[in-house]
Amino acid sequence: MRTSRSIPVRLAAGLMLVIGGFGSAEALDQDTVVKKPESSSPWAMFRFGFSAYKRGQKQEAVEAYRYAADKGQVGASWKLARMYAEGDGVPRDDYEAFKFFSAVVQQEIRPGSGDEAYVSDALVAVGNYLRTGIPGSPVQANPAAAHDYFLRAAATYRNADAQYELGRMFLTGEGGTRSIQQAARWLQLAAEKQHAAAQATLGNLLFQSGKVVRGLALMTTALDRAKPSDIGWIRDMHEQAFALAGESDRRTAIALAEGYLVNGLE
Repeated sequence: MRTSRSIPVRLAAGLMLVIGGFGSAEALDQDTVVKKPESSSPWAMFRFGFSAYKRGQKQEAVEAYRYAADKGQVGASWKLARMYAEGDGVPRDDYEAFKFFSAVVQQEIRPGSGDEAYVSDALVAVGNYLRTGIPGSPVQANPAAAHDYFLRAAATYRNADAQYELGRMFLTGEGGTRSIQQAARWLQLAAEKQHAAAQATLGNLLFQSGKVVRGLALMTTALDRAKPSDIGWIRDMHEQAFALAGESDRRTAIALAEGYLVNGLE
């Protein structure tokens, strides 16, 4: 299973609302052109950077974001991290992205804060980098540390991606102790948030443990919602389970999946 480092669509939408507004309440119209501020306020420079970015003037945006980030503006550090991670307006540089993400996670941001989404996403990003390491950089693979970052995002900010990654790590014992019970717990929490990969993984776990109908229903639901990058492995998993299930269980699972799609997990 491959986990993309690109930001999920649902989280991106929430973060863009935070980026564009005053805190998390007053949204900045995307057509509004913000003039370069006369003051050196980090927040004003952050807003100017966002406006420049939307106009396609990414070098100007980077300069503004850097200024704001150096002054401790969390959103600016997060945006620079994303730009370096994705090669967006700057050469892709995972180590540079890692440093900016690390600056974000060092902030003490309480759940419910307007900056929560930045920290939550950055914790997952740092966890992913630590899980595999960054070739050619001082960042070495450290699954145990990655586990801790995922746990902070999952428990403190209820981040579905982090809950999913924790579930996968508990399934195999990567970075710590293997625990099917803990794996199921974290996968369930992510699955309830409509996380397709978590639904598929939990479904397969339930199917293998003898809970055929619910397991198959979860995999069916996941296949309907999966991101393009996840469709292949979820489809393979689903087809294998579907071939092993009896006709009656298949029909019941399909009906149950339809209910999940409409009403969410029960």
